[in-house]
Amino acid sequence: MKRIMIALVRGYQRFISPLFPPSCRYYPTCSSYMIQAIQVHGAFKGLLMGTARILRCHPFVRGGIDYVPRNFSLKRNTVDKERPNYTFRKGVPNK
Repeated sequence: MKRIMIALVRGYQRFISPLFPPSCRYYPTCSSYMIQAIQVHGAFKGLLMGTARILRCHPFVRGGIDYVPRNFSLKRNTVDKERPNYTFRKGVPNK
């Protein structure tokens, strides 16, 4: 399921996103955030986190750095100023 969802987002990045001007107010972009969230937290939680991020991305938000948090949260990650290390014991991702 994770692979299918990531493939859909990558298809969006490759074929749909270039048709529109860049407008994401966050770093990393919303589509990259969704891929990272799916990889770190799984398909269901990653989809929820990515959707919440897309809903937060609008003209009235300040934007800025918003990395995927190590613990599941639908709120903006204001704690991490650098990309967190998502791996734990022997390369097993955080779940």
